[in-house]
Amino acid sequence: MSATVPEVSEAPRADAYFCEIPNDPCTIVMFGASGDLAKRKLLPALYDLAIHACLAPRFRLLGFARTEMSDDDFRHKTEEGLPKKDVPGADPKRRDEFLKQLQYFTGEYDDPESYKRLAGKLDEFDEAEHLGGNRLYYLATPPDVYPHIVEHLGRAGLAKPKSKDSWTRIIIEKPFGHDGASARELNATVLKVFDESQVYRIDHYLGKETVQNLLVFRFGNGIFEPLWNRNFIDCIQITAAESLGVERRAAFYESAGALRDMIQSHVLQLTSLVGMEAPATFGATSVRNEKIKILQSIRPFEERTVWKSVVRGQYGPGTVNGNAVVGYRQEPGVKPNSATETFVALKVLVDNWRWSGVPFYLRSGKRLARPVTEIAIRFKKAPHMVFQGENVEPNSLILNIQPDEGISLSFGAKAPGGQMHISPVTMDFQYRQAFGAGSREAYATLINDCIRGDATLFDRADSVEAAWSFVDPILDAWGHSAPPPFPNYPAGSSGPRAADDLMGAEGRRWRPL
Repeated sequence: MSATVPEVSEAPRADAYFCEIPNDPCTIVMFGASGDLAKRKLLPALYDLAIHACLAPRFRLLGFARTEMSDDDFRHKTEEGLPKKDVPGADPKRRDEFLKQLQYFTGEYDDPESYKRLAGKLDEFDEAEHLGGNRLYYLATPPDVYPHIVEHLGRAGLAKPKSKDSWTRIIIEKPFGHDGASARELNATVLKVFDESQVYRIDHYLGKETVQNLLVFRFGNGIFEPLWNRNFIDCIQITAAESLGVERRAAFYESAGALRDMIQSHVLQLTSLVGMEAPATFGATSVRNEKIKILQSIRPFEERTVWKSVVRGQYGPGTVNGNAVVGYRQEPGVKPNSATETFVALKVLVDNWRWSGVPFYLRSGKRLARPVTEIAIRFKKAPHMVFQGENVEPNSLILNIQPDEGISLSFGAKAPGGQMHISPVTMDFQYRQAFGAGSREAYATLINDCIRGDATLFDRADSVEAAWSFVDPILDAWGHSAPPPFPNYPAGSSGPRAADDLMGAEGRRWRPL
């Protein structure tokens, strides 16, 4: 059963994502511009903004990296990563115009002379293009380089706005630290140079349409928020499953693992959005104030509760999408006796009035049966079942974040026939079906927000530290003991059996992948 989309005067237009008012002219300096993240995600996102008229007609994009490269080489490499076809409604001339705005700068991240030359280049852009001194720095480098870049930007006088009418902002990619202590140290380094209002800590999950839709769904409709509490909800499941392995990220993943890579950032972000109270306004300060209250309300783990409520796993050989794949320990760059977890499942309790007694079950893993990120709200059963002999499934509300963005609601309905038989049915809303193919990529959304000065969907220093405060006790407990026998789940499965036992002990079960 599918939800009916309300009639509109015309179908969603392909140009629905064009910006009515372009952003301020500015220079975007992308540190790490020769890397994989820049080519696959960031430069295509900026291109998307350009062809949809979201970037000002006057802007410059300066790629900064250690790799020797000419401007033309950088433009050619960028073009290789752009979509082969422009989206309907976009002006194809903007492709060439975008590439013309790109220039490349070869420099060392820890060399003061490089930043002096960078300052001169930025002044040249301001004078030639009348950019008003507006500057956006994007750190797309390995995390260990972040402190060097930040400190040198400060010493070169590039961190403060050039005038009272200009702005300077910096986007910092996750991971933001590898534990609480390193996160606090990095925050201290950044905030010695930049004001908190200038710092945009990015988590691309928050740029996905369904994640943003969650706030509209909860606080823009009158029928769901009254049910969004312990009186009506039995449990909440948040899943971030990947069918891929570590790919080319073995060096990073060996030092991170699923808990640091996914739970500390993406999954806790989703948890805070699901659990937060209604903000006073839809502004950065109000929204982020409510999100951190949830993180601070999560019951902290102790070593004894870690063993009871947290499951870790590592995939072995198996089959994914009909193809045989190796186990984690056989992946290139992984230690043959690695104890790094590729799967985590945990039961979380939030100690506040709204959620007291409602368990949040979180899981994330690699090489699972299917790639899916979703939030599943399971409601309590009706208090009295008048249909005797019928086993009616509890209602569920599913927010599909990827790959198929949408929302579905399950409920019981009488099946056709002379007898009273109840079957589960579903009402579905699919984002693409309702609004067409105009959905913007997450990175494009977030970069656009940063240029506009909207920090609502970005992390604040205290929020980052609160998330690490939750994760650190788990890491400490794991550091005091050997892991379970790894590998403990085959690639292509739903994860370790212990994850099923985590919910099964309380009469619940995970939603099938």
